[in-house]
Amino acid sequence: MWAHVPSVGRAPSVAMRHNRQSEGNGTLGKQMDRPPTELDHFRSMLQSYMLKKGLRSTDQRKLIVETFFRADNHVSIEELLAHVRAQDPRVGYATVYRTLKLLTECGVANERRFGDGLTRYELADDATHHDHLICVECGDITEFEEPRIEDLQEKVARRHGFVLRTHKHELYGICPRCQGKRHSEN
Repeated sequence: MWAHVPSVGRAPSVAMRHNRQSEGNGTLGKQMDRPPTELDHFRSMLQSYMLKKGLRSTDQRKLIVETFFRADNHVSIEELLAHVRAQDPRVGYATVYRTLKLLTECGVANERRFGDGLTRYELADDATHHDHLICVECGDITEFEEPRIEDLQEKVARRHGFVLRTHKHELYGICPRCQGKRHSEN
């Protein structure tokens, strides 16, 4: 059902990953290199969900899904639409919106809102949890993993009688690049 798009091997997991968001220029940023097995897993999840719901697989939906799989994390509908339209100008906003909604419903994608007025999407990678540092000036999003924060959250939840299912940890501030711009302007 889904064409396999070859990808290059991914660098080992790092504690921090930067994702500079496009500033309305319609670009997706760097293309993500994900292991083929990871993408095959997501394709299988989507295919099973679509079969269960009786949904068809169209060429436009396939293009949107494969483009999303190669996109930088935290892509907005508008950014994904611009990239998809570069390959097929007939694809509409509603088709991209419905496809991202489908990916979210079947567990392939997560919706994120970082206070910039846009809904952004990232692959739902349950194997590795990460949190976000968001620059309030330029919109840069840095993903990070910090085991001490994860441990502390578990302790706090237990102390209050909670069993955690999921959480989001977002820190808002000014990134080093914007701090440097401020210092050079003064």
